[in-house]
Amino acid sequence: MYSNNRPIRNFLSLALSILLAGLFCVSTSKAEQDVSAPLGLSSFKNKAESFGSVLSLPPFETTPEAVKKSMEEAIVQANKSLDAIGDLNPEEVTFYNTIVALDHIGAESMRVASRIYLSKETNQSSEMRAVGKEMIKVFDEWAVGLDYREDVYQAVKAFADTNPKLEGEDAKLFEETLRDYRRAGLHLSKKEREEVEELRVKLSSLTTDFQSNISAAKKTLVFNAAELEGVPESFLSQESVKTGDDEYSVMANVTYHFVAVMQNCKIEETRKAMKMARYTLAAETNASLLQEIVELRDTIAKKLGYATWADYKTEPKMAKTGDIALSFVKDLAEGLQPKLEAEIAEFQKLKAADTGDLDVAFELWDWRYYSNLLKKEKYTVDTEELRVYFPYEQTLQGMFDIYEHCFGLTIQEVEPPYKWIDDLTLHLISDSDTEEPLGLVYLDMFPREGKYNHFAQFGLIDGKLLENGKYQRPTVALICNFPTPQGETPSLLSHNEVETLFHEFGHALHSILTDAKYSRFSGTSVPRDFVEAPSQVLERWISDKDVLDRFAFDYRDSSKTIPGDILERMKEARLATIGSFYRRQLSFGLLDLTLHSKVNSENNLDVVELSNEIISDTLLPVPDGTTFVAYFGHLMGYDAGYYGYAWADAIASDMITVFEEAPGGLMNKEVGRRLRDEIFAPGGSRPIDESIERFLGRKRSLEPFLKEIGIE
Repeated sequence: MYSNNRPIRNFLSLALSILLAGLFCVSTSKAEQDVSAPLGLSSFKNKAESFGSVLSLPPFETTPEAVKKSMEEAIVQANKSLDAIGDLNPEEVTFYNTIVALDHIGAESMRVASRIYLSKETNQSSEMRAVGKEMIKVFDEWAVGLDYREDVYQAVKAFADTNPKLEGEDAKLFEETLRDYRRAGLHLSKKEREEVEELRVKLSSLTTDFQSNISAAKKTLVFNAAELEGVPESFLSQESVKTGDDEYSVMANVTYHFVAVMQNCKIEETRKAMKMARYTLAAETNASLLQEIVELRDTIAKKLGYATWADYKTEPKMAKTGDIALSFVKDLAEGLQPKLEAEIAEFQKLKAADTGDLDVAFELWDWRYYSNLLKKEKYTVDTEELRVYFPYEQTLQGMFDIYEHCFGLTIQEVEPPYKWIDDLTLHLISDSDTEEPLGLVYLDMFPREGKYNHFAQFGLIDGKLLENGKYQRPTVALICNFPTPQGETPSLLSHNEVETLFHEFGHALHSILTDAKYSRFSGTSVPRDFVEAPSQVLERWISDKDVLDRFAFDYRDSSKTIPGDILERMKEARLATIGSFYRRQLSFGLLDLTLHSKVNSENNLDVVELSNEIISDTLLPVPDGTTFVAYFGHLMGYDAGYYGYAWADAIASDMITVFEEAPGGLMNKEVGRRLRDEIFAPGGSRPIDESIERFLGRKRSLEPFLKEIGIE
């Protein structure tokens, strides 16, 4: 997913994350090169300068005092720059000293906030994480106030009154800056504006608390071997899991722990215990907090002139209104109803056969297990057996080779001057033809205490044209939680985890390959209901036999690759279970939009009860006493936006057809270059529909997506 990791750039109203004709083979010489020591960064910085670019890393703070000092200095410097705009006389205003200046100020202040936010989510020191949380609250409160600086707004308005004739990216920056002031409520009276500002400051603080509570939430369940029957030995033998002679500690808050048990454990009571633990994480801190947040959002939306928070949040997206987004989700859910019923009936038969009870109830905690069992029994697909083909390092290099080939890139490991964890790596992405350095990616890939516990890209430095005429190349970080290596056994990824790796690095490419002039439009700064689409396109690579044969071989015997018939059966199995998979996704989108359309401070609708009711109606009954939404981090940053996963997936299904119809399929360099040039490079610098249509060569269609998920 594209992370909602960074504070909302409030005065621009831009949420930042918040998340691949010839063929080739992996050569021995390449593999030998990979074991060499990482390269130094200085020579690449010099090379970037020869292209008129700047390549840089964040100067990470290492003490709480330094964090506080950096934030204080960033705010002081930004205020000075804003004062300069506010002091302009009407006859002095220009596009560059008002609109562009605001973009520069935003980029500079976000550099500091972004690295402090990353530290809050990844630092090994609880004290550093705590001060990071404190300083992000300070930054958010300050940033909200920027929308309401009357002196700056008057300078912008004075420029607007000149009726400027702007084109392209300049015109888009100007128009959206004015739109953001309207969305902040600058059209309201001073008293009303002050009320909205106060509410937004409060909301910003509450959302930071909600996110931090999720990162801090943990629950370890202890089982014996009999209670974990069916769970792979590769998981049970991990040092962090096997904690006694017949004792296994499973962390419900660590996603791969949770999934390993839910997909494989034969014991229903164990699955139920895991589901109950997962679905009550952060309940004590976040259930009431979410109620307050959702009601507060509704109040703010109404004060700004919107019917609902969903309408407010979707206005700058492709959907434009909450009703359009909701209709999209409801129509898909309705279309999948027959498929869902058929799949649940199949799952229930399997459970009845297991238990000997023909009338046994099929429960929410059964879904992953019997979906997996159906794949094993009917399609003879055991995805656990595929892990041997996906050792982490081999898979990572294989992915690099594919992306290098498709997009005309070179990806090299370089030595990071500073590491916040020992196994951190840093990678430089360059253009393979010109050797121009394009950007840097940190990889922090394994779980640990106190770390962000999902998978996401965290932005650090945006690509943009600097005031001195040079181009700032981007730097990002991927924060993931893949299985850890165990002694002589490397980290072995599941097929789904490989899909996640390809997806998340897709966000990194989207960020790194940007050529947008302004930070506001850089890379993944596109409408939130499109941002997942490029990465969802790249997910398709790992189901293609020709692609997989280039890197997916048994780490114990490199002559063995994944048999083609297994991949075909996996595709059949996916289609056989996609109804329940997508109805689950749509239930989350539906609850998100419903919470942000229906709940307010007057109607007494309880967010937990309403959410559980929606999931129960859309998928399967939710266990009593659970509070799934208290741990649903997407509600911060992706609020009224979760529908965007399905929306973007529909676009991705259409975009992948361009590769499929080209000579060489997914490895076609011409199509890869078109994806780079028409989607990755422009980012949000032009209307997103224009970028999509330039890549497709036609208007987009929903038909490939409907076919893919089995809707006639």
